[in-house]
Amino acid sequence: MPRPPKCRRICGLPGIKSFGPWESDLPLPVTGKIEMTLDEYESIRLIDLLGYTQEDCSRQMNVARTTVQAIYNSAREKLADALINGKQLLIQGGSYALCSLSRECCGKAKGTCCCHQSSCAKKTKTGGN
Repeated sequence: MPRPPKCRRICGLPGIKSFGPWESDLPLPVTGKIEMTLDEYESIRLIDLLGYTQEDCSRQMNVARTTVQAIYNSAREKLADALINGKQLLIQGGSYALCSLSRECCGKAKGTCCCHQSSCAKKTKTGGN
């Protein structure tokens, strides 16, 4: 039996949790849904948006670099599938510890997340909401 996944540290919830295809104001038929976990979202935010290396990202998220690599690869695959195949992308769930302070202090300088300055409120989610 595999061990349960370690909580991954994230510094905030996304403002928008669902993305999908549309043309002007007319909704297109959604050909499927893809669920991206919050830790996958955080890896995309840190590596692609803020320019962290996988090593920096692993320290920020409090997991091994190989774990970050797997999380990041999964997230990129899901993004590509949603974009190329016109699927709805939902961001929710996962095993994570949410920083208890404001996201404003997170990501300004590599390795200076507010999560390192205080304890995080642990939250584990496996499904919607």
